[in-house]
Amino acid sequence: MPQAFSATPSEGAPHYEQQYLDLVRHVWAHGSERVDRTGVGTRSLLGASMRFSLADDAVPLLTTKRIYWKVAAREMLWFLSGETNIRPLVAQGVHIWTDWPLDRYRRETGEAISMEAFEQRIVEDEAFALAWGDLGPVYGRQWVDWPRYEPAPEAGEGLYRRAPRGQGHNQIAALVEAIRTNPGSRRLLFTGWNVDMLDRMALPPCHMTYQFQVADGRLNGLLFQRSCDLGLGFPFNIFGLALLTRMLALQCDLAPGEIVWNGGDVHLYLNHAALVEEQLARTPAGAPKLRIVRRPPNIFEHRIEDFVVEDYHPQAHISAPVAV
Repeated sequence: MPQAFSATPSEGAPHYEQQYLDLVRHVWAHGSERVDRTGVGTRSLLGASMRFSLADDAVPLLTTKRIYWKVAAREMLWFLSGETNIRPLVAQGVHIWTDWPLDRYRRETGEAISMEAFEQRIVEDEAFALAWGDLGPVYGRQWVDWPRYEPAPEAGEGLYRRAPRGQGHNQIAALVEAIRTNPGSRRLLFTGWNVDMLDRMALPPCHMTYQFQVADGRLNGLLFQRSCDLGLGFPFNIFGLALLTRMLALQCDLAPGEIVWNGGDVHLYLNHAALVEEQLARTPAGAPKLRIVRRPPNIFEHRIEDFVVEDYHPQAHISAPVAV
């Protein structure tokens, strides 16, 4: 089995971030140039894998540029709430999902509204938020309210109807229970890839399937990401996997083990050249720690104040455009 890169490598061992930088360099140098959904274009390859240790509170935050981990943590809590409207995120100063509803609003109304003005209306006007802030049945809806079908005898034998929203299958609650009661199971997973609803989502799930394993009192986590923007998406996705694995381990009285990231279409956008070149010119250093300072009654009751990152001293942020 490949060794997980430790966040506190011994002298002479590679820094945990080096595998990421090596992948970025390889994709940029050898990836196939492709026309993508956004029209921006990418350099892409199919299939990549990385492993990171979570021992001793380690967390794989990138150090060659600043990652705003609280934004990623707030997004994770939003997913776990089952919410699909950007209003709660925007109210907390999180803007990472605004581009999609803003683009739809501009296209459908013809109004050249700024992001700032659009977000202000989302926060201040509930009716406007309901009309324009919803992303469709994205991640959180599938994670905690996967549509459940029930017999509909009045419509004919063998026919089913979809249960009302809020009465679906909570995959996360079921996962916690399964880890606690059947730790040897190979079915400790959840997914956001609901084929019946993909066309109603602002963006079908990129980080689509998570699987977990209990081994020697530790919880290991794996993410299959069908599509990965290495420049902007991966740093959030790998932190999210680490955070979620830690949260599940806490609820199930397990120690965190390691996390495995598997990418499908792994790509860099052609307009991210400045980001790539600047980041590859930097040297990773440091070993940040992620501490969870409170254990709530269940995984859904975490607050942002429960998470503390220590010893994180990254280099400067590198901005780049988001492809919508």
